[in-house]
Amino acid sequence: MLSIMASNIKVKKYGASCQPFTVLIEGNIGSGKTTFLNHFKQFEDQVCLITEPVDKWRNLHEFNLLSLMYSQPDKWAMPFQSYVNLTMLQSHTMKTDKPVKLMERSLYSSKYCFVENLYKSKLMEPAMYHILQEWYKFIEESIHIRADLIVYLRTSPDIVYKRIQKRARSEESSISLKYLQELHDLHEIWLMANQGYNSKVIVLNADLDLEQIGTEYRRSENHIINAAFAQQQAQAVLVSPSKSHSLDD
Repeated sequence: MLSIMASNIKVKKYGASCQPFTVLIEGNIGSGKTTFLNHFKQFEDQVCLITEPVDKWRNLHEFNLLSLMYSQPDKWAMPFQSYVNLTMLQSHTMKTDKPVKLMERSLYSSKYCFVENLYKSKLMEPAMYHILQEWYKFIEESIHIRADLIVYLRTSPDIVYKRIQKRARSEESSISLKYLQELHDLHEIWLMANQGYNSKVIVLNADLDLEQIGTEYRRSENHIINAAFAQQQAQAVLVSPSKSHSLDD
């Protein structure tokens, strides 16, 4: 039952034939995704934490692609998003022997939010956009990408705008409230209005400050750790591994 405290659950040793319970942590810039993952370090014997590969984006053979994308999006949006897709695919396909896999963002948020916004804002040429769409189509049809649950850290654009200003990362200095509102709207369309996805989404109030957000984080433990335990038990009784399902199934 979900009322069982997740910290009291002992997940058995994970079998090689089992699929990890994969959770995508999604939300706007500044919504607290890294802080959410840090909360789950207490379950490190059960959970594989995969952070967004920002360091790779900041240093590809000494090129800061993240900074270049923000400063010259008309020139660098396409190569940046191409590299994002590569690094996120590496995260999606990373092997683990732990029963739970938590990923900070995914190829899906790249597709449905960031690339879509660049295209709608006319910062990406139509031909570039359609090249990326063909890549997404190929990946979804040819490479298994698992997602059992999405945790949506739902925020107000004005709240994350203040957080971004406070943390003062150099690459984010040009981020506007309008840009955050556009990304928020696309997250809402993807995760709240889309019937194909929202059945796998739990929504947390990520507007709360650090002193209050812990309650929301603890609420998600049951959905993640307990669900992984239930999935492992189900897989253990199968004669052969179950057929995997992607978000688009």
